[in-house]
Amino acid sequence: MVAANNEDSVRSRRGWTKARALLAGGLVLGVGAAVTLAAWTDNEWVRGVFGTGTFGIEGSTDGTAFSDNPTSGDPAQLSFAVGADNLAPGSQVYAGYAVRLTQDSTYQANVTVAQDVSDAIPGTTASYVYTTSTTCDATTFAAGTNANGATFELTSLAAPAFLCFRVVADDTLAQGADGSITWTFSAESGATL
Repeated sequence: MVAANNEDSVRSRRGWTKARALLAGGLVLGVGAAVTLAAWTDNEWVRGVFGTGTFGIEGSTDGTAFSDNPTSGDPAQLSFAVGADNLAPGSQVYAGYAVRLTQDSTYQANVTVAQDVSDAIPGTTASYVYTTSTTCDATTFAAGTNANGATFELTSLAAPAFLCFRVVADDTLAQGADGSITWTFSAESGATL
């Protein structure tokens, strides 16, 4: 009898263990289902819209008609005074030039001026000053400022920079020679206009 009671007791415990396992499994499934059923979802979208500014410089020999001359192979031609093609020792010739921001620019410019005299006629010297217009002669050159200043700023669409260039021939000037001098204006964008 004791053996039968033990078997019944073991079966009873096994049955109870199985029942507890099934109940626990059901609870896990029930909790999982409850969590899944109670979950909410939401989305948030954000977008940035961008555009680019514009920037450039252009030049003029008369301060009125401006054009873009971005390559060394096609530069603007300065209008030096009469006699620039027939220099003699002691000759001085002048030409004015204006540089401004292109009219669609949205940024200021920091401009660097470089003077290339590698193709100049031996016996000539070039220099420049900053003035208030494209008028350029001995008088305006003498009144100019910042002689050979290598940098300037363009801070307004309505305010060009004016330069007066002078080429002087000295006593070592070669006869029957041709040459050229090139000035390059390199601009880098600055603050927003």
